Amino acid sequence: MASGNLEKVLRAGRFAVTAELGPPKGTNLGVVERKAGVLRDCCDGINVTDNQTAIVRMCSLACCIHLSRLGLDPVLQMTCRDRNRLALQADVLGAVGSGIHNILCLSGDHQQFGNHPGAKNVFDVDSVQLVQALAGMRDTHRFQSGDEFSGDLPLFVGAVANPFADPVEYRVVRLAKKVRAGAEFIQTQAVFDIPLFEAWMARVRGRGLHERVAILAGIVPLKSVGMTRYMRDYVSGIIVPDAILTRMENAADPKAEGVAIAVELIDALREIPGVRGVHIMAVGWEDIVSVIAERAGLMPRPLI
Repeated sequence: MASGNLEKVLRAGRFAVTAELGPPKGTNLGVVERKAGVLRDCCDGINVTDNQTAIVRMCSLACCIHLSRLGLDPVLQMTCRDRNRLALQADVLGAVGSGIHNILCLSGDHQQFGNHPGAKNVFDVDSVQLVQALAGMRDTHRFQSGDEFSGDLPLFVGAVANPFADPVEYRVVRLAKKVRAGAEFIQTQAVFDIPLFEAWMARVRGRGLHERVAILAGIVPLKSVGMTRYMRDYVSGIIVPDAILTRMENAADPKAEGVAIAVELIDALREIPGVRGVHIMAVGWEDIVSVIAERAGLMPRPLI
């Protein structure tokens, strides 16, 4: 079966780079094209978020189809919040039929945090069950119901991990469930505390999970002191050490300092056994991804 660029890079044993693209709050595909242009040469796959933070945006599937037509390798994010198993499986068929191979399975941010707090959630399946359903569809050519469908389904199935969320002792157990369900790559929550992440990776290696799934560590470039404090105080599962906050507070140019911190984090992550890549989430700052990749020695990206 055909495979996408991200899967080829990881299966070749290369250190992968993925980045995140936020769809527009409107109908202008030119926004997607502009962001795609700045990400094209600095990453192996481009995640397209699915109503991130429960705020309505152009759908991930439409944006991914457009990226695929532009010759890029999109990662379709699918949340369990908004669709039941019929809609999820239907979207998977449409995605593969449109040349999309990578799907990242997420629960989704609760709607109370977004711009439609009164919306009904769905959660017909959870993210582990979605991983299992997609892997089963790929391997058996059957829907979750057991009915057969026609055509190949060359999926590269991914999931997310939050190494620092409470209860911390459960994090590796949940990762193991996703790997058993069929996850082939994992993108983590943003990493700022390297020693804590190293301890999590030691537990991952202790279970042999690093040999069964490709782990891409999350990187969020910091733009300002305010953003740093917000992530420290209000974003679940993110631990920002005091030393990083102090650096941002004392920086003459906080954006430049944020880039320097991101590069240092990537350098440290590359030394941790079992880390197979990084996922750069430059929220509304896609232009900086190529700068970070260049300074971290991650350019040019391999052609496979």
